[in-house]
Amino acid sequence: QVQLVESGGGLVQAGGSLRLSCAASGRTNSIYNMGWFRQAPGKEREFVARIRWSGDSPYYADSVKGRFTISRDNAVNTVYLQVNSLKPEDTAVYYCAARRQGQDYEYWGQGTQVTVSS
Repeated sequence: QVQLVESGGGLVQAGGSLRLSCAASGRTNSIYNMGWFRQAPGKEREFVARIRWSGDSPYYADSVKGRFTISRDNAVNTVYLQVNSLKPEDTAVYYCAARRQGQDYEYWGQGTQVTVSS
């Protein structure tokens, strides 16, 4: 099992920044890939970004490309999502998730709320 705990959400004005963190524990040696997703009220959950557990091959949704940056700190088993130039439409609960190679995302955190005011 892998446990994921997100933190770093909050209320910011449009144009502001936050750094979201996702701390992983448990059987982290089984993780192949980590992702960030978000779900706005009344909308489906959507993919935001992903990175390999090794720290390479970041990939982003078009809607956040150039504004969000995903990274990983090997020393503390934590994946970060730096979110800059925030827009009101970025308001959502942000979730991190982990998957093993060849599997769907099966481990999920509890989510952290990001609210962007205009």
